[in-house]
Amino acid sequence: MNSLGLSAAATSGSPVHDICCYGAGIAGNIFALVLFISPLPTFKRIVRNGSTEQFSEMPYIYSLLNCLICLWYGLPFVSYGVVLVATVNSIGAVFQLAYTATFISFADAKHRVKVSSLLAAVFCVFGLIVYVSLAMFDHQTRQIFVGYLSVASLISMFASPLSIINLVIRTRSVEYMPFYLSLSMFLMSVSFFAYGVLLHDFFIYIPNGIGAVLGAIQLLLYAYYRKGSRDERLPLLVTHT
Repeated sequence: MNSLGLSAAATSGSPVHDICCYGAGIAGNIFALVLFISPLPTFKRIVRNGSTEQFSEMPYIYSLLNCLICLWYGLPFVSYGVVLVATVNSIGAVFQLAYTATFISFADAKHRVKVSSLLAAVFCVFGLIVYVSLAMFDHQTRQIFVGYLSVASLISMFASPLSIINLVIRTRSVEYMPFYLSLSMFLMSVSFFAYGVLLHDFFIYIPNGIGAVLGAIQLLLYAYYRKGSRDERLPLLVTHT
């Protein structure tokens, strides 16, 4: 393990440690899947109405880039022994790509060009990250470089519900903060925080620790304000322009 707390191996040799480590990673994958499928009602509505209406494509474009960066971090080209980071983000990338493709299919012509351009930009940025990390760095430095990119991306993603938290406090209502989505995000963050701690991987446990704290705040707010709220709306991962 180096000075940044990066482990070169996924296991310590202890069966109990290995079971706990893989258990935490698998649990994180399961809870993340709930997050990935949460926008399905929105996209069923888009397909049914044949229009993207006022829904924004940006959450899915950004989530795709985040998944691709974290997927790259989880591969042996960058990090050893964090395969469950690669699996969850590969699944997430497929979902986000499918959602973006649906936007392109049902958007008007002008919007279709915009979304297609953003999608191309995502792959260009990701391609540049892959090229730079392979061409300019050795393995350990590459892990640090990609790791910091993944931390920045994950913290930005986990910080995005802050506007919703502010809305809940101002309106004293959890109408736009679905309980099960908040719970899944909290449990996913806790699972990957534990996974990162067990692997002594700074780049996994720091952003997910922050995500766990933000998720706990959302759950506490839900418990406090739920009595004054109406029915839950579409998932938080969907924003409106």
